[in-house]
Amino acid sequence: MGDEYVWLVCDDTPHDVLLTDPGARVLDVVQVVRRLTGLSLWHSKVLVTRTPAVVLARVPEEDATAAASALRAAGAVAEAREQQGPDSHWS
Repeated sequence: MGDEYVWLVCDDTPHDVLLTDPGARVLDVVQVVRRLTGLSLWHSKVLVTRTPAVVLARVPEEDATAAASALRAAGAVAEAREQQGPDSHWS
C-alpha cells in the first residue's frame, strides 16, 4: 500500500482588516473600531492612533470587506487583506 496525499482546498481564506491611516475624523474611526472589535473606548483609541494596525484578524472575506468599508466611511484609510499563512507559497 502506498502513501496517499490529500490536497485540501479552502474556499474561505481568512482575511485581516488593516487600518493604515485614521484620517481627519479620528473620533469617528475610534467609534467604528469600538463597534467592530468590542474593545473599550480607550483601547480603541490606542489602536487607532498606532497605525498601521490590524483591527480584525482571521475573519471571513465578507466580514473583512464590510469592516473596511465601515472604516472608510468614517474617514479612515483601511483595507481587507487575504491573510498570508505559513504555507501560502503552495498556491
